[in-house]
Amino acid sequence: MIITLELVPGSLISESVLMSKLGFGRTPIREALRSLANEKLVEVYPRRGMFVSSVDVQNLSALSEIRAVLEIKAAELAAERSTLADHLVTKALIAEIKGIKGDVDMATLIGLDQRIHHHIYQCTHNEFLAAALDNYYAHALRIWFLALDRVAGLTEAIIEHRALLEAISSSDSKAAGKAMRDHVEGFETSIRKSL
Repeated sequence: MIITLELVPGSLISESVLMSKLGFGRTPIREALRSLANEKLVEVYPRRGMFVSSVDVQNLSALSEIRAVLEIKAAELAAERSTLADHLVTKALIAEIKGIKGDVDMATLIGLDQRIHHHIYQCTHNEFLAAALDNYYAHALRIWFLALDRVAGLTEAIIEHRALLEAISSSDSKAAGKAMRDHVEGFETSIRKSL
């Protein structure tokens, strides 16, 4: 809800509303909010409450800098370390991309993008790198949702993952790194054009 901007940036978070809406008790909600605060998605102000972190487009460059380094490394490691089970998932994702035809709804495309990135992170077999990248991806996705109605070429951005996944499937770490660099730079460029 924070990432998709359903919970509006800067808005006050009500534990009781979340408990009612999500069907969880107070303890799991508080634990989740504490984790979200550590991930900089929630801001805590003593005696004032918890607020949804603002989406600062100025962070796009800083986010792209760190993602460029870590995502490229993740793609290279995924190409080097993917197991047989990983390759099966990679091939299924490639087939899903090949199956994209015509006008696909945004939710489907974003869901596919999330699954692709998360899969690549898991293929590194480095839980620290995967956790860090999941966090940075969440922040990038919030910026993406902010500009979603103005971003052109979302389908093409998803389809370009095919080259990346094929490089990983072929264990070509150099090609995987290059494909990821192109993707991250393309993401920043398309967001900047739309804002």
